[in-house]
Amino acid sequence: MKTFHYTLLAAVLAVSACGGKPSETAAAPPAPSAASADAFIAKYNDDFRAFYPTLTGPQWLAATYITDDSQAVASRANEQYLEFSFNTAQAAKPFYALKDLKPETARALNLIRVGSAAPSAPAEREELAKIGAKMEANYGSGKWCRKDASGNDQCLSLQEIEKIITNADLKATPAELAEAWAGWHATAKPIRKDYQRFIELQNSAAKESGFANMGEMWRAGYDMSPAEFSDETERLWGQVKPLYDELHCYVRNKLNAKYGDAVVPKNGLIPAQLLGNMWAQSWGNLYPLMEPYQGVGSLDVTAALAAQREAELAKLKAAYKGKPTVKALAEMEHEADKAMSLKMTRIAEDFYTSLGFPALPDSFWEKSLLQQPRDRDVVCHASAWDMNLAGDVRIKQCIEPDEEHLFTIHHELGHIYYYLMYNALPPIFQQGAHDGFHEAIGDTITLSLTPQHLEKIGLVKGAKNDEKAVINSQMKLALDKITFLPWGKLVDQWRWKVMDGSIKPENYNAGWWQLREQYQGVAPPLARTEEDFDPGAKYHVPGNTPYTRYFLSFVIQFQFQKALCEAAGFKGPLHECDIYGNKAAGEKFMAMLKEGQSQPWPETLAKLTGGKQMDGSAIIEYFAPLMGYLKEQNQGQSCGWSAPTAASSP
Repeated sequence: MKTFHYTLLAAVLAVSACGGKPSETAAAPPAPSAASADAFIAKYNDDFRAFYPTLTGPQWLAATYITDDSQAVASRANEQYLEFSFNTAQAAKPFYALKDLKPETARALNLIRVGSAAPSAPAEREELAKIGAKMEANYGSGKWCRKDASGNDQCLSLQEIEKIITNADLKATPAELAEAWAGWHATAKPIRKDYQRFIELQNSAAKESGFANMGEMWRAGYDMSPAEFSDETERLWGQVKPLYDELHCYVRNKLNAKYGDAVVPKNGLIPAQLLGNMWAQSWGNLYPLMEPYQGVGSLDVTAALAAQREAELAKLKAAYKGKPTVKALAEMEHEADKAMSLKMTRIAEDFYTSLGFPALPDSFWEKSLLQQPRDRDVVCHASAWDMNLAGDVRIKQCIEPDEEHLFTIHHELGHIYYYLMYNALPPIFQQGAHDGFHEAIGDTITLSLTPQHLEKIGLVKGAKNDEKAVINSQMKLALDKITFLPWGKLVDQWRWKVMDGSIKPENYNAGWWQLREQYQGVAPPLARTEEDFDPGAKYHVPGNTPYTRYFLSFVIQFQFQKALCEAAGFKGPLHECDIYGNKAAGEKFMAMLKEGQSQPWPETLAKLTGGKQMDGSAIIEYFAPLMGYLKEQNQGQSCGWSAPTAASSP
């Protein structure tokens, strides 16, 4: 999944380097007043700006140099954050009841209230920080070890295992895919007890901040009550679910035809390992099997990028004098990968600058990690970082020359440009209007990467715009975008239930699969037990990153695109719109980004779209041609599914 290290920013926004112990900050305080509240927030912003790099530096180090030492440094920085967070929350409490505050001060105080949660006991803060660092390190260094074809021991990283699950040539058997799937998911088993304790500590902190549990606290950060937010996500899911249901039916029928009733039941759940993604969160790798009209309109971006990579390698080989050694060949392979990572990032930057956004700073190119190092483990999960709230921005992504990574770079630069646009705001407001906004920016840009646009930049040939080509293009995109929607919703559905006790520790895995069956209509490839901890095999669970933001982003990015196309003066079908080079659209986009979180998100949304409600209707409008095709193809088929008891074997 395309994501970034927004968890860092979201987590620390409530931190203030006020210093001192709680008893010291509370000693003989003056009576709270509007003026003292203003002064408190002003000091918070100054102190936080100074404090912030002392947290981001160790976090960056821990993600890009996974060692015991780097984890210890990151853990200590996290512990300091938790201490500062606790002190800030305590110091802010006297101001919450004031009625005569400036709107910006009242908003800042509320952001502190819903964003700062740290246990009051120093020992618990230390424990929470250590568990967090341990779980993230476990994910980053996870390996599946097996015997290779020659009987030798072989240990594979997540990236290597994903290449098996992707099943690009569709030749792997269901059993082979299940083995790889299980190999990665087993890496999460060691953190199951750690996660249970992590939730206990988080809930304790949330209760000290006045919330029933951490899930309720997370849902309180959307300018509405937690209950209203739960209702809002259900409303949005109801808008888009019919399209998902039709796509699920179509995909299941195709997989049934390939693998047979014994593997894929005609009216049941789809085995998760068959969907071309480790978590079955997006199914785009199945496109060759799902392509409605074979060969109509070239969409193979990966092949074009791979060819460019081979051309880079050929140039290096041609420049080498004599027969290259094994070491020299490895160096050339690494240099070819480096050249492609830079080229692909430049392609993404060019789209933003065509709209009027500034060029990325030189420090971005000097400090970003754009490829897998050969000498150490790193957390390859793509992420975007704002290191100092003042322009030191960078991404961490082990870029490979394929379509998914190209789109991921566009996504990550969306975060980067959001940072740059709102860096002028006080630190307390340097967030997205809500976290779904942050995730939607770069994905909105990718909606303009139409086949015609990709042909213009030399990544596909023979792009067409007839009815069959449109259906092919929409199918390819829907296999990424529409299939993600239920996954984007259920990850936090599970966590919220864990946090409020609806799913108890002894039912972690069963509860996980109940939700996956309910929302996605997928089943585990193998029987699961409570010795497993399958949620922990997804980065955002051990990384403690709230996930509903992605569900929201996949809805509002189409809403954003529609507004930008209108600003650009585009008159055709929404799926044909390409805003590349349109300064009017770029100006309106940047105006929204510059607001950060300085006002309630409905106000910021209205700045771009004219409306104050998130709306899934733009998705339905965008995919109208595909919806018609799917209904036609599914006519007479048994669609839908009934979910058996959780953790059952497929």
